[in-house]
Amino acid sequence: MTVDDPVRPETPEAPPATTPPAPVPAATPQSRPGTWSALRPLLLRLHFYAGVLVAPFLLVAAASGLLYALSFQAEKVYYAHELEVPVGDHVLPLARQAEAARAANPNGTVTAVWPGAEPGATTRVLMADPDVPEDASMAVFVDPYTGEVRGQLPSYGGSGALPLRTWLDELHRDLHLGEFGRNYSELAASWLWVIALGGLLLWLGRRRTGRRALVLPERGPKSRRRTLSWHGSVGLWAVTGLVLLSATGLTWSRYAGENIGTVQDGLGGATPVLSATLDGGSGASTGHEGHGAGHTAGGTAPGTDIGLDAAVAAAREAGIDSPRISVVLPSEGKGYVVKETDTQFPVQLDSVAVNPADGAVLDRLAFADYPLLARLTRVGIDAHTGVFLGLFNQLALAALALALILLILWGYRMWWLRRPGRPVARGAWRRVPVTLMLPLAAATAVVGWFVPLLGLSLLLFLAVDLTLAAVAKVRARAGRTV
Repeated sequence: MTVDDPVRPETPEAPPATTPPAPVPAATPQSRPGTWSALRPLLLRLHFYAGVLVAPFLLVAAASGLLYALSFQAEKVYYAHELEVPVGDHVLPLARQAEAARAANPNGTVTAVWPGAEPGATTRVLMADPDVPEDASMAVFVDPYTGEVRGQLPSYGGSGALPLRTWLDELHRDLHLGEFGRNYSELAASWLWVIALGGLLLWLGRRRTGRRALVLPERGPKSRRRTLSWHGSVGLWAVTGLVLLSATGLTWSRYAGENIGTVQDGLGGATPVLSATLDGGSGASTGHEGHGAGHTAGGTAPGTDIGLDAAVAAAREAGIDSPRISVVLPSEGKGYVVKETDTQFPVQLDSVAVNPADGAVLDRLAFADYPLLARLTRVGIDAHTGVFLGLFNQLALAALALALILLILWGYRMWWLRRPGRPVARGAWRRVPVTLMLPLAAATAVVGWFVPLLGLSLLLFLAVDLTLAAVAKVRARAGRTV
């Protein structure tokens, strides 16, 4: 994605020879040689190489991200039978709904229950099932008014992604290539902020006649100048969102994500963990985890489990007041965990652990008590995945993805219209003063180490540039000797 060509600026045609030459204006701060005039050619060349070579990865990430952003609403339509039921007069106890799910899938073990968050929504009973992958649960959808089972589907992650959204999510994350495929999305996220901020600086530093040309595209016949205007102005509006997408995407990337997690933990920003451990150690399991309201495992004797509904009531008394909750059933040595799952603003993500023997609160963790970095990380990831602000969040993600697709296409169009010209001559780094080049190189090295795929690909760009320069020199010498 290129922006401007200082070697061949687009200027009006020169006046006829009979016209007296216009007086040369005094040098302005923008035209005087200085830091910007030295950095601009280097930044332009970096923007050019990154745009041409990394843009294909960004294009795939943007296109798959656009589909993923739209998948939330598509999921509601495609799985309407499982997700929606007619509103009834009376809601059945959660224990009876769990029993209905267990009867429909006797080979599964109930691990959690997600009550419907609004009237007409089914209850989702999650089960450990040998027929689904280890990282998924079998979701049994139960009509909360009648107990009818509406269907069964694999469910993934804390947001409960169903197969359609999961398939698109994996396409966006790793192209369905597993761990190796994650390198593509990390490379795209590693460069997105560099390209976006570099393009912003180049756009702000460009000479223009008025402020309107800064924020709105120019009108007129199709040309490289008009394409550049669209590229720059749309990029200006989208740059903040693109940088945030890059930053949040890197938080759970393969290599940079590990470094980010280490720094976050070192700064005291680790996410706290709710303790649901029962007194007395692991306890004795009945071997029937989650079976009914009368008894479940978790260090309690058969017949002493207060049951799902009483556990939820105890959590409500402890301050869990969101309609969107998840109830994790006891396992060996653990109590019930009732978690708020409302990611709408203001978020409600508190959680409570309840003793299955007597309903006593074992522990309570409020989202407001998270360290600031942990809260920002959680909100950032939820925003990146489209669950923070619901439909508005998803539309914003779709708009950013579409903007990135257009920016890439406009960038390639400008490159095509300028062929075979170059954005700036090689050797731009030699114009940068040593006092600026040394700290710039040091900062680049630190960022390249912290974001490994950025550093490695930057070294690759430099190798390609040096190789092309060497080839050009050899050809030039061969031409002089002929």
